[in-house]
Amino acid sequence: MATDASPKFQQRELLPVTQPPDYHPAVAVTPAHDGLHFWQFMVAGSIAGTVEHMAMFPVDTIKTQMQALGTCPLRSASIRTALGGILKSEGLPGLYRGIGAMGLGAGPAHAVYFSVYESCKKRFSGGNPNNSAAHAISGVFATVASDAVFTPMDTVKQRLQLSESPYKGVFDCVKRVLKEEGFKAFYASYKTTVLMNAPYTAVHFATYEAAKLGLMGFSPESASDERLIVHATAGAAAGASAAIVTTPLDVIKTQLQCQGICGCDRFKSGSIGDVFRIIVKKDGYRGLMRGWMPRMLFHAPAAAICWSTYEAAKAFFQEHNPVSNSVT
Repeated sequence: MATDASPKFQQRELLPVTQPPDYHPAVAVTPAHDGLHFWQFMVAGSIAGTVEHMAMFPVDTIKTQMQALGTCPLRSASIRTALGGILKSEGLPGLYRGIGAMGLGAGPAHAVYFSVYESCKKRFSGGNPNNSAAHAISGVFATVASDAVFTPMDTVKQRLQLSESPYKGVFDCVKRVLKEEGFKAFYASYKTTVLMNAPYTAVHFATYEAAKLGLMGFSPESASDERLIVHATAGAAAGASAAIVTTPLDVIKTQLQCQGICGCDRFKSGSIGDVFRIIVKKDGYRGLMRGWMPRMLFHAPAAAICWSTYEAAKAFFQEHNPVSNSVT
């Protein structure tokens, strides 16, 4: 009986599979992470960062002016007063002063930001999506790298955002700062920026990843259909939480970037401790929270916009990536 077994009784999974003539397993390319390559993370991050900052720029202008102390025209911590003063003195264009600097800096900085984050997350998480420590550490590495790219343009942006700014535009500001203060002026706030953004991104990324997994867990069967809402909600929660925690360091950063402009105080040293003491002596501890409300109002929707845009760009690449499609 065994000798006249018909081929139809043979197990199909044990039959040899005929490969196409151009199949070469030795040279197959494995996607870097999430089915994407390093450059695709950079493009997705660049798009997300540009969209985020351009959309929320007016709120960022209000925050900057509220945080700039000294004899600047807008000293009140009231959002309504700050907004009214800007519109009265400069009109609607006043809310967009410095947007050119943001446009030049946001794209490259976020390209570095997200690509470094994804690379570090892959390395540190070990494939565990619940590894919050790995997400936080990856965020710190990402911000150190991206701030090195973004800080000079952020300094230009902050100075142009001040009421009655003495600069005509981005290139005039760059030229005058180089001539009058030297190249180091562009990085006067770098240490403060990193010290601020390191805990910010640690809280931000850990909160985002945890919130995303939590939201997707409510209805796993419809997670793919509701992913835009999930990413936006998780991003808003992450942005708001991280913004409140790091507002004091953001105030110090703004002071260092805007010192000596429009009557703002100039500091003899760039020490974070010295600036901290001067702010506390002048305005008390509440001075360290100046602009917290517009900062939170900026970062919550900004993070929602950024993450939903970033994840949408990743999804686009995953759908149209021939390598990803061949693996799946």
